[in-house]
Amino acid sequence: MTDIAATPEPTVEQFADRARHWLADNLPRLDPSRPPRNGRDDDGAWQRARELQRRLYDGGFAGICFPREYGGLGLDVAYQKAFDVESAGYEMPLILNVPTFTICCATLLDSGSEEQKRRHIAAALRGDEVLVQLLSEPSGGSDLAGLITRAERDGDGWVISGAKTWSTSAFAADYGLLLARTDPTVPKHDGLTMFLVPIDAPGITLRRIEQVDGSNEFCEEFFDGLRLGDDAVIGEVDKGWDVASRLLFHERRAVGQGSEFASGRGPERTEMSADDFLVLADEAGTAEDPRSRDKIGRVLARRMVRDSLVDHVTGAIRTGALPPAAASIIRLFHSDVTFVEVDVAMEVAGPLGVVDDADHGLLKTGQRYLSRQTVALGGGSNEMARNVIAERVLGLPREYAADRGVPFNQVRHNRAGPDPR
Repeated sequence: MTDIAATPEPTVEQFADRARHWLADNLPRLDPSRPPRNGRDDDGAWQRARELQRRLYDGGFAGICFPREYGGLGLDVAYQKAFDVESAGYEMPLILNVPTFTICCATLLDSGSEEQKRRHIAAALRGDEVLVQLLSEPSGGSDLAGLITRAERDGDGWVISGAKTWSTSAFAADYGLLLARTDPTVPKHDGLTMFLVPIDAPGITLRRIEQVDGSNEFCEEFFDGLRLGDDAVIGEVDKGWDVASRLLFHERRAVGQGSEFASGRGPERTEMSADDFLVLADEAGTAEDPRSRDKIGRVLARRMVRDSLVDHVTGAIRTGALPPAAASIIRLFHSDVTFVEVDVAMEVAGPLGVVDDADHGLLKTGQRYLSRQTVALGGGSNEMARNVIAERVLGLPREYAADRGVPFNQVRHNRAGPDPR
């Protein structure tokens, strides 16, 4: 690794100039006719991302905003933004941003032990490790704190039993941040613990989930006798909700594209550029339709508002002018913008978005439409985001919850009555 961190801190302009020359010599330029392999369900794309991440690390451009002691450069977000501008025309390991850097490594930075931070953040920045989150459960819906995966004491370690689902890219990961219940005798938020779990450990069965659009990026995991030591605990035992709250904060910023730990901006975001829209309209024969142009302009204007909102909200969170819960604002607005974009693309494509052949590629517009609802669920559902904004930002009264303050093993989960454990 080029020891940029050991040199005197450069100005943003000097850093950008150095990045400009390094990128030209070390990373391949994007070829519009041959898009990079950024599909999250593509095993080859993950291996390629690891290789590119190692190049960034060796060149001294990995983890720009992560602390130096954990393998980063310890620089301000302005340096990351400058690097993003310079790297826009190059192939980058963008699929590592979410969830490895912006969610999992950021959470370890907040809540992990010194050993966990030094080992795993540094390994991720080198491209040696991919980290994901293992939170959602088959019966949990949006009630994360209502999870039933158990972690039980066994001597000087833990035994994990249960299941997780909708785990993004877990098939490509080395470690997962897993939230489990360690004390069912207290209210649901109080008896949870976060663990750092090797994905290939004995006792874990992983399966990929095929979605309606044919992709299989998401996974489900079954835990049967998974054994972990105390060194796997992130934060404190029975204080896992504190860790989960920080993880959700980082996830909402990541989904809303407001994290300083993301490296690079580009095709992995899957947003259609103005040129993409014009090509789509031309292929569909609607390029001269003023209504199509108006709709495309509406998408681009909404994005400009979103980008300004991201800058405003993330800046206010850093200064303390807004609470961390305000990250749900950019998460929610990002969902709104994506819905507008996908819907407009489908309207511009018209029936060809459903029946077109591979010659024009308009069928991809229809396929993307099929999965548009995922953006309303990632980082918590839109409804949960609105509740967070209402209660924790605006200070409105909380919604009634029948299980608030009730020991988890006394909460009725089905017709059989309380959990017997």
